[in-house]
Amino acid sequence: MSKKFWWQWGSFFVGLIVMALGITMTIKGNVIGTGPWDVFHIGLFKQLGLTIGTWSILTGLFIIVATSLYLKHWPRIATWLNMLLIGTFIDIFNWLLPDAELFLWELAYFAGGFVIMSTGCGLYIAASLGAGPRDTIMMIIASKGYSVKTGRMVMEVFAASAGWLLGGPVGIGTVILALGTGYIIQPTLVYFKGKLEKIIGEPLT
Repeated sequence: MSKKFWWQWGSFFVGLIVMALGITMTIKGNVIGTGPWDVFHIGLFKQLGLTIGTWSILTGLFIIVATSLYLKHWPRIATWLNMLLIGTFIDIFNWLLPDAELFLWELAYFAGGFVIMSTGCGLYIAASLGAGPRDTIMMIIASKGYSVKTGRMVMEVFAASAGWLLGGPVGIGTVILALGTGYIIQPTLVYFKGKLEKIIGEPLT
């Protein structure tokens, strides 16, 4: 297999692991709220049991099936792996990381998770192997004439609202994650993609 294959898929998998670690840290530090989709997953966990990671996978599966029927084609394999691995790693890290017992500890979890999650997202996207299930919704909304920013906002407001009704932790942290992650994802995406293209010796599309 080519050098391009190993570097692309290696970056993809490492990025997903790093992102899942960051997501789990923001969940552990949810005293001020957590990400919009995680509000939804936690709400489902509180109401119906299972695990937060399992709900992440099931939600992703539902989105993949629904968007595939709408678009009339199945997504790339990386989208399926994104759905399965993020949820799996969330549960693994949720088991490995100690619970926060102090307010400052929770804040530290949240702040560290914010940076780590965004960096991991930039790394996995830089591999150019395919978007996650939730990103597909955003792009469908954007294809209707709205901006990508608007599509993301609509998607995350819906997820956070549904999660709040289910008892998920909405707070200022939810707003910070919804609006702030892009400021880290964008530069890290550019940086990692530039590094990968330099190592591989060709552009990634």
